[in-house]
Amino acid sequence: MKALLLNDKGGGAVLGVLLLIVIVVSISNLFLSENSPLYLSSYTVTLLGKYIAFAILALSLDLLWGYLGVLSLGHGAFFALGGYAFAMYLMRQIGDRGVYGDPILPDFMVFMNYKELPWFWYGFDNPIFAVLMVMIIPGALAFLFGFFAFKSKVTGVYLSIITQALTFVLWQSFLLNDIGLGGSNGLTDFKDIFGANLQNPHTSIALLWSSLMALIGGYYLCRYIVTSKLGRIVIAIRDSEARVGFLGYRIVRYKLFIFVVSAVLAGVAGALYVPQVGIINPDRFSTLTSIELVVWVAIGGRGTLWGAIIGAFVVNFASTFFTSALPEVWLYALGGMFVLVTLFLPRGLAGLFGEGFLRGKR
Repeated sequence: MKALLLNDKGGGAVLGVLLLIVIVVSISNLFLSENSPLYLSSYTVTLLGKYIAFAILALSLDLLWGYLGVLSLGHGAFFALGGYAFAMYLMRQIGDRGVYGDPILPDFMVFMNYKELPWFWYGFDNPIFAVLMVMIIPGALAFLFGFFAFKSKVTGVYLSIITQALTFVLWQSFLLNDIGLGGSNGLTDFKDIFGANLQNPHTSIALLWSSLMALIGGYYLCRYIVTSKLGRIVIAIRDSEARVGFLGYRIVRYKLFIFVVSAVLAGVAGALYVPQVGIINPDRFSTLTSIELVVWVAIGGRGTLWGAIIGAFVVNFASTFFTSALPEVWLYALGGMFVLVTLFLPRGLAGLFGEGFLRGKR
């Protein structure tokens, strides 16, 4: 671990800056008066937490795309599945405080005349079970999908299209009202998390810090993987899959491992996103979400890990600004950023920091 820290200037700098920002935001929100010019509202806390969750999602795709060379255009599906799994736990915590006062059934089920809780909702009143499902559900889907795709030697653009098709199928399925997950409205109106009131500023700060710790943990997990012998083999598969196979390595196993780890990270990001934003709906399955994710990684710097974090923050901050100030300009601005980075910064924004930072990326 010490070697990972010492040989990673870029990651250390990015995570250090994020840590400082979170400390400042936490102090400003909790200890300063609302009348103070330095006070930062709970909205700012939530917004920063959302950015960090997106950074974890970008990190997960960079592990898969930047180091294995597998471009997933459906990675948002794992994010959404993790979000829905945790949202189901949050919905079970509402109890009889819903609009209809049913202690078991969520409001949308009462409205839809459900007589009993669907079988797949059982267990989600237990926080440990819910946290496990946040990782197991995306990981299991990635394992099943990846096993058949990699075993069939589907690669390149064909694999990207298949991942996009998978996301589209899930999107359409979750839109159905009778699936038992809220239909197009999704899941919302959460009250508590692990016994704490979600409206309490201290809870928002705790979620912010949890997101940061998850990002740091996820980052160093990914960095440990890519700097290990396994990581060197994975990079070799990216650069020349045929040669690695000729040397006797079982390529499918390596691809599956990276794909599953990436999916689990995306699921954790979704679980952290939901309580901070307060809603999860099928739009998170949309192909646009996954394509935007690819743009984040490309703009930040594919194959650097910390560059993906920068990309997630830069693009989402720009999105927040443009969608409120100049909503009609945002899509053009996003496209322009992507084109400019592709033409003039082949290593993304991470390339601006020089070889001294990039050298420690593997």
